[in-house]
Amino acid sequence: MAEVDSFLAGQSIGSKAFYRFCRAIVLGLSLIMFRVKVVGRHNIPRTGAFVVAPIHRSNIDIPLVGLITTRRLRFMGKDSLWKKKPAAMLLSALGGFPVTRGSADREALKRCIQVLEAGEPLVLFPEGTRKSGPTVQPLMDGSAYIAVKARVPIIPVGVGGTEGVMPKGAKFLRLKKCVLVVGEPISVALDAEGRVPRSAVKDVTTQLTTELQRLFDDAKTRAGD
Repeated sequence: MAEVDSFLAGQSIGSKAFYRFCRAIVLGLSLIMFRVKVVGRHNIPRTGAFVVAPIHRSNIDIPLVGLITTRRLRFMGKDSLWKKKPAAMLLSALGGFPVTRGSADREALKRCIQVLEAGEPLVLFPEGTRKSGPTVQPLMDGSAYIAVKARVPIIPVGVGGTEGVMPKGAKFLRLKKCVLVVGEPISVALDAEGRVPRSAVKDVTTQLTTELQRLFDDAKTRAGD
């Protein structure tokens, strides 16, 4: 019940206003510290639900991805972060929603679909956890599966410079230019009868892998990596 309340708390008008306030702070700090630049912002839909699929090389990817649009983005988080009420209220207001770690994937799927059905954008890192290096690692099918299931587009995002700012295991930030390159939406291709083909998840994942590598290379070059 507490998890449901935390999820619903993120839908309130007050939480959305708080999100905009925090986003403004992140934007200001990022411009000063990382000279952050977003390329391709016009590819973000102004209305409706979609899945944002970014490269993941650093913990700062999460707040920086929020700068690609003024719309609030939703993120999954382990339910233990919601155990204390102040933290739960903060995380929910910032667009987070809890998922029980170790539970069946069915719960995570249900919550993701709820977010998309509510018309809100959802961020899913297709590589899973943080990775290292210039090559896109094999993608998990989750992002494509959820997009196909909800029949919403996927927006690929290349993120350059963040691994140099805070690589995995680092405790301190380094000042370095960061660039996010937003690609064109990847939509689910329906068959002649308007149905989703069985190969849709595989096809979307393959297309997403290729596009993410292209955008990642572009973002790294623009960031001076």
